[in-house]
Amino acid sequence: MAKHSNTVIDFDISGIEPQANFSANPEFQQVLARRLDRRRFLQGAVALAVGSFIGTSLSGCDSNVTAVSAAVKKGLLGFEAIATNRFDTITVPSDYSAKPFLPWGTPLLANAPAYKADGSNSAADQAMQIGSHHDGMHFFPIDVKTGGQHSEEGLLVMNHEYCDPKILHGATEGLLPRKASEVHKELAAHGVSVAHIKKQADGQWQLLQDSQYNRRITGMTPMALTGPVRGHAKVQTQYSPEGIATRGTLNNCSHGVTPWGTYLTCEENWAMLFVNRDSSMPREHRRYSISDLHSIMHWESAAREDAELQRFDASSIAEAATADFRNEPNTFGWIVEIDPFNPQSTPVKHTAMGRFAHEGIIFAKAEAGKPLVAYSGDDSRFEYIYKFVSTELYDPATAGPHLLDSGILYVARFNDDGSGEWLPLDLANADFMAKVTAAKVQFSDQADVLLNTRLAADIAGATKMDRPEWGAVHPDTGEVYFTLTNNDRRHNSQLNSANPRSTNTQGHIIRWREASTTSFNWDIFLLSGEAYTYTPQHQFMLTEENHHASPDGLWFDPNGLLWIQTDMSGSQLSGGAFGNNQMLVADVSSHQIKRFLVGPVGCEVTGVVMTPDCRTMFVNIQHPGEGSGPYSFSSTWPDRGTRRPRSSTVIITKDDGGIIGS
Repeated sequence: MAKHSNTVIDFDISGIEPQANFSANPEFQQVLARRLDRRRFLQGAVALAVGSFIGTSLSGCDSNVTAVSAAVKKGLLGFEAIATNRFDTITVPSDYSAKPFLPWGTPLLANAPAYKADGSNSAADQAMQIGSHHDGMHFFPIDVKTGGQHSEEGLLVMNHEYCDPKILHGATEGLLPRKASEVHKELAAHGVSVAHIKKQADGQWQLLQDSQYNRRITGMTPMALTGPVRGHAKVQTQYSPEGIATRGTLNNCSHGVTPWGTYLTCEENWAMLFVNRDSSMPREHRRYSISDLHSIMHWESAAREDAELQRFDASSIAEAATADFRNEPNTFGWIVEIDPFNPQSTPVKHTAMGRFAHEGIIFAKAEAGKPLVAYSGDDSRFEYIYKFVSTELYDPATAGPHLLDSGILYVARFNDDGSGEWLPLDLANADFMAKVTAAKVQFSDQADVLLNTRLAADIAGATKMDRPEWGAVHPDTGEVYFTLTNNDRRHNSQLNSANPRSTNTQGHIIRWREASTTSFNWDIFLLSGEAYTYTPQHQFMLTEENHHASPDGLWFDPNGLLWIQTDMSGSQLSGGAFGNNQMLVADVSSHQIKRFLVGPVGCEVTGVVMTPDCRTMFVNIQHPGEGSGPYSFSSTWPDRGTRRPRSSTVIITKDDGGIIGS
């Protein structure tokens, strides 16, 4: 562990994982350029970059579409689109209302201490309060286990992706080595909150603080490992010499919901929280960009004060180490299942679904007698999109966590003719094994493949993508949509008439339709960008009511409307035409898209869900005022005055009580 002498540090925790994929696999931008070079783009209310799929047609994707969709006929998307702005508030259409709810620090558990505006709450306090940096979330109706659709009471379960020490603590000096008390508070701010909420007679939602269901899952919560990696030598740690358990979940980004009514949280930029200073770093660390200098939060520097924090130094011989923590990072990067209705249950990390920077997990419609299918993106530059297919067949009567513990993990290859292939990462597959042999790489077993999912995908020949983030499955057609947020590492040599941007700083949304277990047909749904950007070759244009950049969050509501949330940062967020981060909504069959919400200064808009009756929407606002503090803040939302900003859920309703989006 490096020696520090009260060195002042500036926490830079807003960045994405450094590029780690330097394989020779084809990049999606190259495939896209060739694909678009011989295709026309649709025109309409928005000239969305879509077309009929090869060999089949997507509903509403004919280039001569003029019909208004059923959703619009029902009055949805009837609101007036709002303008971009840089106000330090939530802006929604004039006939809607938005109210902050469950901000960071809200007492969650019975007898939990009150939030202190000076940031002086302890780690023990934080472990009983709503966590920091709200992200993906889901509303579980209180009667969901019995098939009900209650819209006035349920469990709101949300992720807490990370924290900003300048805001989380009081007048912290930001010195090295880190204080153990601060590190433990930051660990307590990560994870998941389960909140039992109920709509009151006056129409306002309230947290039921004494509910048995309220729960915090943090960076210290005991968890079980299941699936092929359970018991493997590379997950044996001081905490679990048998390799069957671990502590905590970190950097929880997007999420998923199982067909049997449990919550899946996804570990994204976990690798940034570890360090390994060994001269020869194992591939399961190196390929995931674990630093050889220090972790992004410097948690390992507090180990001298608290030996328990040595776990974040994965060097073979860490300074003052009392144990070997080389395998600790291998217990992160998984999909974690939580049963919100069983507060005594142990969260489970499902290793069969692969290890990478999971942005989220979405399921295709579950059908009795067929395997369960789920998709997940690896949110880093030039990384991949994956599909998991369960070994066991889905049966509604017996469905449960076992379906996620055995199956085949595939990675996507996008061909330039609009077709695609799902490439198996399975040692039992002859084609994959031949590629492994040709690459002169050795995997000891299938567990080793899953521990090194990125390496396996490199060898399989997957297509390198522009930061695959959230996905969404259309509730009627089953088509899969994925945001590709951006990638500023594209080179000028990749420019052509179909791809005029020197770097993909503005992002796009891709979609596909499954053709078989191992094949699909794909096209581009939307290229993001500025209003009135026009390229004759593909006739692409957005307007002032829907221009945007860096699409991230994605969700289909029960009416088939697609909600798109943005995550701009840096100069793209602070200047230019896009204003603060926003949320738009699209009718995918009529190609109509409108801006519905603009968030406060410095925030990311991320996480959205509705009650089953579609009359209450929950949206998460993450890190308002990011990068400011500890003494002055660029945002004071939602508390106002001179108080520090707080990530928060927002409750949105239509003033006349109508359907959200109408």
